[in-house]
Amino acid sequence: MKRSNLKYLLICLPLIVSLILGASCTFISGIPGNSLPLPDAEDSPPPAPTTTPPAAIPVDPDWTSPPSQNNTPLPDFVAVVAKVTPSVVVIKTDRGAGSGWIISEDGIIVTNNHVVAGAQTITITLDDSRTFPSEIVRTDPFTDLAVVKIDAQNLPAADIGDSSKLKVGEWVLAIGNSLDLGVTPSEGIVRSLEASVPVSAGETLGGLIGTDAAINPGNSGGPLVNMAGEVIGITSAKIASVGVEGMGYAISINDAKEIIDQLIVNGYVIRTYLGVGLSDVNPLMAFWYSLAVDKGAFVTTVAPGSPADEAGLKEKDIIVRLDDEEIATAQNLMKAIHSRQIGQEVKIVYWRGDTENTTHVTLIESPPPS
Repeated sequence: MKRSNLKYLLICLPLIVSLILGASCTFISGIPGNSLPLPDAEDSPPPAPTTTPPAAIPVDPDWTSPPSQNNTPLPDFVAVVAKVTPSVVVIKTDRGAGSGWIISEDGIIVTNNHVVAGAQTITITLDDSRTFPSEIVRTDPFTDLAVVKIDAQNLPAADIGDSSKLKVGEWVLAIGNSLDLGVTPSEGIVRSLEASVPVSAGETLGGLIGTDAAINPGNSGGPLVNMAGEVIGITSAKIASVGVEGMGYAISINDAKEIIDQLIVNGYVIRTYLGVGLSDVNPLMAFWYSLAVDKGAFVTTVAPGSPADEAGLKEKDIIVRLDDEEIATAQNLMKAIHSRQIGQEVKIVYWRGDTENTTHVTLIESPPPS
């Protein structure tokens, strides 16, 4: 070895030894020729447990699964269809096809207004394939209900149920002339009660039964029945086709009965009467006509001699309040009027141009349809 390298090693050796001795290390002893440094005790983590996990302990060694239960009766669709179908009829007009159901054995049939309104010819085909022309047609556009009468006796009238007893989740059947392919049933459950659905501008139907039973064009006017074979609703493809998948609607029979009774007894529905034609105010209309408000009931016509005429209402007035009720749409106003009594005086707040006005109107009985 060169002298210079040896000298360098001798100088560094004390420094290396001092570093080792000052490192505060301990050594494993007892193993000849083997010594390993360990960290101080206060800096070392606790040793990992070396015990073996205990064997699995049973929760209950005597456990056995409970027996399967099969006590829930299945709905007897076959019996319901057999009971109700003879009371369901096919309705055909010069405009299309729909359904109806026999409410009286002497030939009175219930359907939707939109099935028969404005039709020039109406024929009714019974379950036994007999066909009759309608003799009488009475309609109520406000509730989309109608009755027709044929010259027949001893017909199988349907049983009427109580829609107030319906529960969400209950099985129901819609029976009708679906797609004009003949009378067929479709099953479903009640998904909602007291539903409200807009069916056109300014027109909303309420008190509806929502169901996932398939309701297609042609079903309109047919019955929605419970598992006792009782009519608890009147299906309507018009309101079932509002763009909601898997949800059809029916007018509840409890709401429909009073209307049906009045159509049969009076030929029309007696309500309170103001005497105006209406449409909704909307932002586009408000902009186009420079209206002072962007919601309300826009007066399109005023019947001569009507309460509205006598109170000074005119075309293009915008009714925004009836008594303490805010009026945002034409439907709001119609419902508010129909909830009052014949002979009752009401306060109407309306806009004419840029001026808000108030008048008082005494409501009268609606006149018979012309």
